[in-house]
Amino acid sequence: MNDLTVRPSKYDFSSLYAAMRKSVDAELLSGVSSAVLQGRELIDLHCAGMADHEAGTPLGTDHLFRAFSNTKLITTCAVMGLIEDGRIGLDDPVARHIPQLGDRQVLKPGATALDQTEPARGPITVRHLLSHSAGLSYGLLDPGTLMFKGYTERKMLHPGATLEGMMDKLAELPLSFHPGTSWEYSVATDVLARLVEVVSGERFDAFLSRRIFNPLGMRDTGFVVPQADQHRLVGYYAGASVLEPLKPGLTRTDQAPYPGAYLREVPLLSGGGGLVSSLPDMIALIRSLMPGASGDSPTLLKTETLALMMRNHLPEGVSIRFATTGEVKGKGFGLGGAVTLTPSAIDPSGSTDEFQWGGIAGTHWWINPRLNLAGIVMAQRQMAFWHPFSFEMKRAVYAAVGSA
Repeated sequence: MNDLTVRPSKYDFSSLYAAMRKSVDAELLSGVSSAVLQGRELIDLHCAGMADHEAGTPLGTDHLFRAFSNTKLITTCAVMGLIEDGRIGLDDPVARHIPQLGDRQVLKPGATALDQTEPARGPITVRHLLSHSAGLSYGLLDPGTLMFKGYTERKMLHPGATLEGMMDKLAELPLSFHPGTSWEYSVATDVLARLVEVVSGERFDAFLSRRIFNPLGMRDTGFVVPQADQHRLVGYYAGASVLEPLKPGLTRTDQAPYPGAYLREVPLLSGGGGLVSSLPDMIALIRSLMPGASGDSPTLLKTETLALMMRNHLPEGVSIRFATTGEVKGKGFGLGGAVTLTPSAIDPSGSTDEFQWGGIAGTHWWINPRLNLAGIVMAQRQMAFWHPFSFEMKRAVYAAVGSA
């Protein structure tokens, strides 16, 4: 297991612990764990609640979590490593390596059918994929739209598909907008996983093991949980109401997103959401992306690469947005995560320049390069991405270090 030694600090994280405990006691979460890093030094580590509420198993640092979109940071690091190697360029047309994504068509404004299109003004580039500005969609968060219908009918994220097969399905569909002109959360990171395979000549999981997991000692991160470790996988829960995120109540839902998920091998090695990981492994990953030294702790990417990742790459005036909630003002997007340009009312006031993302089940990470501060929260509840609990816990960390 990775080094979990907590360096004594002057900071009082009791308000963080109280926020974690409140979410458990309010039946918003079965359990939640957190870590705070200052540079590469771990300055706080805490677990609250249960890994398995029904069995009464306390949550510990050795438990495993469905990472979902926390996977995207790892895929991004894989791509950035290939860019550092000179194997691909940030502004390379992706069709150079994945020909199915060449000669794209784009939905016309006001289109009522998928064939109402016009030629794309330019190619999809690697930068567009990393910043979700390629014009791709997801078929998850925009019900009722043409793209949702097109993606779901083709079962774009079916676990029985392959990354290569996903590219063939994408070839049949138009883009939502011209590449580089807007933002939409999408399967772009799965396309990047296929790009890694094509460029490296390795299966995606093998590449991740060789370039990221083994060097960082991330022994618990992978696409399937070995049978001997399946007792470590925490329970997965649905909240009482999707529309009321603070309504108490949890229902066990381990068979989501499909029966046997993460317990058996499937063809789809999803770079956008397919990994299982642990708090220690996420600490190792985030630590490798921080400046400073900590013994023999490895560095994954160059300083200039990290700076490039953590700045906004969206066009002037474009913010991230979701179909169900609208524009998230003050949030741009870097290469693999959102960038806070102007803190919102629920962000810590000192979070300008923060680079962050997370998974739909409540696994979150954030790095503030300006403050040399990072945090990780690991929970397992459906629709817990940017849930109020995650912001409350983050605000408590910033307040504890005097940067609220």
